[in-house]
Amino acid sequence: MDRFDAMQAFVRVVEAGSFTKAADTLHMSKTTVTQLVQQLEARLRVKLLNRTTRKVNVTADGAVFYERAIKLLADMDDAETSLSAASSLPRGRLRVDVPSPLASLILVPALPEFYARYPDIQIDLGVSDRIVDMIDENVDCVVRGGELVDQSLMARRIADLPLGIFAAPGYLDRVGRPAHPRDLEASGHRIVGFLWARTGKPVPYGLEKQGERVQVKGRYALAVDDGNAYLAAGLAGLGVLWLPRYMSRAFEASGELVPLFEDWRLETMPLYIAFPPNRHISLKLRVFIDWVAELLARHAPLAGRPGAAD
Repeated sequence: MDRFDAMQAFVRVVEAGSFTKAADTLHMSKTTVTQLVQQLEARLRVKLLNRTTRKVNVTADGAVFYERAIKLLADMDDAETSLSAASSLPRGRLRVDVPSPLASLILVPALPEFYARYPDIQIDLGVSDRIVDMIDENVDCVVRGGELVDQSLMARRIADLPLGIFAAPGYLDRVGRPAHPRDLEASGHRIVGFLWARTGKPVPYGLEKQGERVQVKGRYALAVDDGNAYLAAGLAGLGVLWLPRYMSRAFEASGELVPLFEDWRLETMPLYIAFPPNRHISLKLRVFIDWVAELLARHAPLAGRPGAAD
């Protein structure tokens, strides 16, 4: 029995709550994972897991061993990295999930720079705006906009995204340019709705000007749950958009989107990188987090820092 493989299999079963899910994330058969855990229990002479037909629960001894095992695995990972004969650079696989516009417009175009620094890190990149079960899906970190709802996660605020309100010229030609944000509540106007993963509903947007504060909900003909589809709907003239400036910049320059209510202030959108609370932050994850924070600082510095956008 390879004790490293056995501990890794046990840790994944505990985190996933299932031998089948653990096997999928480890790219092993369920039989192999089951045998590794059984061999580990035989070696330790304790029962680590209680198995039923529906789920797997960790025993009291298993919970103690789990805490030690995740630390040992993380230390081994860092030790292998630091003592690598080929390089002192971090290596290994990272599983990351980011919003689709951030991936296509900022993160992926900059990855050659990342790989120039860290050629031995392999990234499995999930591109979505959905809620990711980081433990169940064995994801190392996620990047998400808006305030974090899951307070159990460890998180680092990496940017404050300036927002703007925009519409396609064809939409304005058809409906007219709104003079006041409340005009968007009128029957002729439509917004493009964005279905936030945590609620499944669009949320009102707040604006402020000279002490006047308004919240605009608007009506939509189309609501989507993906950032790239949201942008495409606005470009097609299906309604008014609220966009981070990094998404709108190129389309403003080309004239495909027209900014609205530029004398009104919108609050920035916080951007976080989050990771599971019980995981040791490996060297490969640490350098990735630092690099993403450095990258976003060029596009949307944290409020109050030098170079921060208005």
